[in-house]
Amino acid sequence: MADITLDNPLIGMLCWEQGSNPRGLAQLEKLPGNSTNPETFAFPVSYCRVKGANIHTILEKPSQAVLRSMIAEARTMETRGIRAITTSCGFNAVFQRELAEAVSVPVFTSSLIQVPMVRNMLAGQRTVGILTAKKSALTEKHLRRVGITDFNSIHVEGLEACTEWNKIFSSPDEEIDIPTVENDIIRLARSMTERSDIGAFVLECTDLPPFADAVRKATGRPVFDIVTLTNYVYQAVKNPVQSASADP
Repeated sequence: MADITLDNPLIGMLCWEQGSNPRGLAQLEKLPGNSTNPETFAFPVSYCRVKGANIHTILEKPSQAVLRSMIAEARTMETRGIRAITTSCGFNAVFQRELAEAVSVPVFTSSLIQVPMVRNMLAGQRTVGILTAKKSALTEKHLRRVGITDFNSIHVEGLEACTEWNKIFSSPDEEIDIPTVENDIIRLARSMTERSDIGAFVLECTDLPPFADAVRKATGRPVFDIVTLTNYVYQAVKNPVQSASADP
């Protein structure tokens, strides 16, 4: 592995192809807290746009050709000294095992990897609430690939039922109203706590972290997302801080 200084990125992120996002997602990417906004993290992240990766080839119909491109890019990242690799879409959970097997550094494709950990933090009867960009696209295969096997301990809801958010799928050339999206997310999270004994939330979508604090405030529940996971992994792989008084 290549040498890394304290200023070099240790985390690499495989992202959708440049210019492939619907207009609404492009808006969301600019928000503080979004995983593809470099200002979200207190450390540098190496971003890699993967050719062919987009809403159709990742979320709607996972593409083996795009997976091969992701593997190639992940291997290149590793040779450049990246110590852990993530992605810009939680639906890459379906590729977790293939990507992890392709390199020798940790790979965390999706915030959903946190679900088993979060579930073990909670009392036996409590559930983990999962907010996803599109419930109909989140299959059992996605969940099993990141270690989720107890489906009675999770409560999944999708945002596609929210009109403003659904413009991402139904009207990709239209802008979305961010305050309306936030209100819809809060409303959905609250309704989930009314229907299930939710002890914590995990946000599947990497575009949802900008709204995590609003969900925490509205529900009183802990909220985990790709940002909490990336920060956690960074702490595990970062270089030790060199003491100014250390012997030469």
